[in-house]
Amino acid sequence: MKQFLFLLSVTLLAINGMAQPVEKQAPKGFDSIQQNIIHGAIDTIIYESKTVGTKRRAIIYTPPGFSKKIKYPVLYLLHGIGGDEKEWLNGGTPQVIMDNLYAQGKVQPMIIVMPNGRAMKDDRAIGNVFDSAKVQAFANFEKDLLNDLIPYIEKKYPVYTDREHRAIAGLSMGGGQSLNFGLGNLDKFAWVGGFSSAPNTKTPEVLVPDAAKATQQLKLLWISCGDADGLIGFSKRTHDYLQKNDVPHIYYIEPGVHDFKVWKNGLYMYSQFLFKPVDATTFPQYTVLGTPAATNVRSAKYPQLLPDNRVAFRIKAPEAQKVQIDLGRKYDMIQDTGGYWTVTTDIISEGFHYYSLLIDGVALADPSSQTYYGMGRMASGIEIPAKGDDFYAVTEVPHGDVRIKKYYSTVTRSWRDMYIYTPPGYDANTSEKYPVLYILHGGGEDQTGWATQGKTDLILDNLIADKKATPMLIVMPDANIGLGGFTSEGIENSERMFEAELKQVIMPFVEKNYRVLSDAKSRALAGLSMGGLHTLYTGINNTDLFAHLGVFSSGWIKPMLDKQADKQYDYMQKNTAAINSHLKTFWIAMGGKEDIAYNNCQIMLAKLDALGIKHTYYEYPGGHTWPVWRKDLYEFAPLLFK
Repeated sequence: MKQFLFLLSVTLLAINGMAQPVEKQAPKGFDSIQQNIIHGAIDTIIYESKTVGTKRRAIIYTPPGFSKKIKYPVLYLLHGIGGDEKEWLNGGTPQVIMDNLYAQGKVQPMIIVMPNGRAMKDDRAIGNVFDSAKVQAFANFEKDLLNDLIPYIEKKYPVYTDREHRAIAGLSMGGGQSLNFGLGNLDKFAWVGGFSSAPNTKTPEVLVPDAAKATQQLKLLWISCGDADGLIGFSKRTHDYLQKNDVPHIYYIEPGVHDFKVWKNGLYMYSQFLFKPVDATTFPQYTVLGTPAATNVRSAKYPQLLPDNRVAFRIKAPEAQKVQIDLGRKYDMIQDTGGYWTVTTDIISEGFHYYSLLIDGVALADPSSQTYYGMGRMASGIEIPAKGDDFYAVTEVPHGDVRIKKYYSTVTRSWRDMYIYTPPGYDANTSEKYPVLYILHGGGEDQTGWATQGKTDLILDNLIADKKATPMLIVMPDANIGLGGFTSEGIENSERMFEAELKQVIMPFVEKNYRVLSDAKSRALAGLSMGGLHTLYTGINNTDLFAHLGVFSSGWIKPMLDKQADKQYDYMQKNTAAINSHLKTFWIAMGGKEDIAYNNCQIMLAKLDALGIKHTYYEYPGGHTWPVWRKDLYEFAPLLFK
């Protein structure tokens, strides 16, 4: 009977061997011994280690029906910092998991080698396992593995010796080893897996210095962790880097902590991919949970980002009748018996997005998310990691400061706030004066917009460190004056009053209290959307004060602002020579055709061409959004004050 069952499993492998797992998590009983199936064998081997200078032990699992006449691929399975070659056997029962998978025809026959990853003469897991010599022994194991253990296995067992038939995986410290050794030796391993990888994991830039090469050589890169594991950050930073650099991989997050419940499930899932053709396009679907968004408040698990950029939301509102997420489109949430409402969105585009909870029709900020002043009120925000966003990443460069200054406005007759970025070295270089960029937010936002949503300080820190931009101050004022609302008259009155605010109050305050240059060629004015209208109004009318203008996602709104536009064009026609002479930079940018201001801007550009007003046009796809405006600042700032 058992022989029949084994032959049946072989038949199933022949049928299903090409298939990837369809499950996302191990089913109940996957690690329970089944009596009516064929079992593999566990043995201990002793090999000579020239690296360590002694004989060492490893545990080996051979699959059901093992035959010396058949060649097998090999999985090297590594333990954690407190374990040894028996840790997987005692805590993870890999032989039981694999026997059951073989019986169901879900895995290819393979040999599993479980070595002692502590490459030192006394490799017992005793005493202080965090002692520096013992920790170093885990790094030394790379030589022992490559030069001693693998050659021994290939000499004593009927195994393939090419990289396509060799896999490595491990838990915790062994997960770090697996990523370090596997990705560091892609000529030796085509299948690499890290389960709850520990701090010994090298930084992703070191692990994968050549993304194209890694993509070409890897059959599978698996990174998994429990969502409540304190070490999840090491897995996430690797995933983030791989995602940005287009290296196919599975990032698998499941409920759990740093224990064998997670690691056994990792082995169950990972082993089913090994030594079969894989479809990398399906990788994003293999996860149980997502990763908490970077914009979540401390310790909040939701919202969660899934590997394919869908977002999972979970809200507790037991008394609510209807709950929705408003994230550009409205998503209806479903309530469970515990009073939690959940929904998973469609794929969300990269970058920053405002969102709100709608509880019985009332728009609220999500208490699990950081909040931002946008949409004319406090709203939640979520950041979807973007490829090519390194220009606003926190990097190891000198950093400037963002200062909040209160000042009294004699124009509005009220106390107001402005945010001011001072470049690295501002406080130390007390004799140096700096040029200034005054940069304005959009409608429904305020002075916090460029400082928080806009990542202004990080963008400038990185530009200055790369010597791409002149060190400068950036002043981020509140352009909300509040006269007449969103009407032709209201907008023009607000523009006129903010021009007075800027010239009579803000600029004098900055030039009195900060070490700045006060000539036109050392001043720039820029703004996005409504702030772009302010820039057009104030900047064009005052080219004797500003030699650099930046207009992002803006243009006179048709037909609402036709009269105002005509006044401006008339002024430009009469002062073309002076404007072209004074302006060193007139830079206009759009977020592609999907930008809501695109058509207005194109009409304006045609008119500027007709009037002979010199300008530069830049387009970056992404619509009327903060990812576009961050990129605009990144491109605009290097043009200034040269």
